Amino acid sequence: MKEGCLAGCVLAGGRSTRMGQDKALLPLGNASLAQHAVSKLSMLTPHVYILGRRPELAAIAPLIPDLRESCGPIGGMEAALSRTPCPWTLILPVDMPFLPAELLHRWTAWVLRHPAAKLACFIVDEIPQPALCLLHRDVLPFLSSAVNEGRHKLFPVLQQAANELAQRGGVAIEEILLVRDWRQARASALFEDFEPGERPGNQGVLTPAQRAASNLWFENLNTPEQFAEAQRHLDALVDP
Repeated sequence: MKEGCLAGCVLAGGRSTRMGQDKALLPLGNASLAQHAVSKLSMLTPHVYILGRRPELAAIAPLIPDLRESCGPIGGMEAALSRTPCPWTLILPVDMPFLPAELLHRWTAWVLRHPAAKLACFIVDEIPQPALCLLHRDVLPFLSSAVNEGRHKLFPVLQQAANELAQRGGVAIEEILLVRDWRQARASALFEDFEPGERPGNQGVLTPAQRAASNLWFENLNTPEQFAEAQRHLDALVDP
């Protein structure tokens, strides 16, 4: 991954209505969900931010406030691409604590090897997961237009952006929007251990606990019941 080409932003602006309290500050193990997310992104890039205006999160990472209020995740992404110093931004939801930093590293490196790519996300159980995404700064005008027009449903906006960028570049939309099916990705070399010496120390290795909890990697902690279940898998939170 080229130095300075990637920023990381934690999407933490939700109202946590199903949880009944602020998810971002809920402690899971020895850190809050916001701290876990910032820690993972910090393993990929020094440019890490939290999206939103909440002053209680400013001690964890610098804040990037929404440009416009009450627009949902798309408003946070618009602000991120407007303010981060890098051409690419990785957006990580605050309530996805079991996603290994190593997975994010490998996925990001894979996306950046595609010269025409401008957007990327996963499909899990046949459902797109656009809140976890990689966005190039070229996507910003499409996010801003969508917010101006009151179109806040994220995946259709990303699809439209990819379609227009593909037409402008004379390439297939699949080269612009890289959608990775999680079931296929699990079986690919993307998640095999790197050869010894490719990365220093223990980096490049998923721990046994992380592998055993792979069913939780894309799980959003939205309810007290899901949070209670997460407490049973604290060993899977630890990145090597």
